[in-house]
Amino acid sequence: MNSSAGPDDTATDTATDTDTDAEVAIAAARAGTDVVRDLYGQRLTRIDKGGGDFATAADVAAEQAIVRVLRAARPDDAVLGEEGGQQGAPETTRQWLVDPLCGTLNYAVGTALVAVNVALRGGPAAVADPFSGEVFHTDGHTAWVRRDGADAPLAPTSATRLVDVNLDPPFPGAPGFRAVDLLADERFVARFRPRVVSTSLALTWVAAGKRAAYVTDGGDLSESVHFAAGIALCRAAGCVVTGVDGEPVGRSGRAGRAGRAGATGLAGRGLVVAADSETHGALMSMIRG
Repeated sequence: MNSSAGPDDTATDTATDTDTDAEVAIAAARAGTDVVRDLYGQRLTRIDKGGGDFATAADVAAEQAIVRVLRAARPDDAVLGEEGGQQGAPETTRQWLVDPLCGTLNYAVGTALVAVNVALRGGPAAVADPFSGEVFHTDGHTAWVRRDGADAPLAPTSATRLVDVNLDPPFPGAPGFRAVDLLADERFVARFRPRVVSTSLALTWVAAGKRAAYVTDGGDLSESVHFAAGIALCRAAGCVVTGVDGEPVGRSGRAGRAGRAGATGLAGRGLVVAADSETHGALMSMIRG
């Protein structure tokens, strides 16, 4: 059943200047998924990015499709893309963060676990799964998943006991924090079951109740093209979202801890996203040792 509370459910990959930002994010993400799905399984050119990282022709083409939608609907906004970098005035207050294919290595070897991420910094966002057809989206206040044109509210739960742990480098928290150490912690093994998917799609699964939590090392990920959309979605769904030190992530978190944390600039780094406070507390006790 369609819900009137979610954004317009019209299935389209276009957007206009009269659409809401949430509708623009959804249309842009869908445009990216069309490209990702169409090119899946083909032999694609790889673009070396150094450090063992690379993009494919699908990453580039998907980002171009996303940017076309954003440019048509919001011509005055800036865009920061994983592949194309900064487009538009960087000082603008409205900037879209785009990761056109999160899980490139999965995709390149024929594993259909990827996400298309589109977020307006500090506002609405959409994360699309090209292969399930689901679009997880938020207007910044509520969170929904769209399947076959119908919206359903996201409801986090820790019932699955599944925790995604990102083991991709780099590991800036080491030696104090190593995500891999969780997997050998007897308390973790007794309570949870680990999963490793190497895509920010895992964040949407926490918001949707498919995962109990997600853990990754990293810097300040609140405005990362990889994580901004997933963080916005999880917050709107009611998940607990902090850094691996338990501190809030992002500018809103930094503003309130200028004394103790601001002096080091290290608080709120990485991510611990949990379906509820009990799960979050359990993970933090393991991380803190």
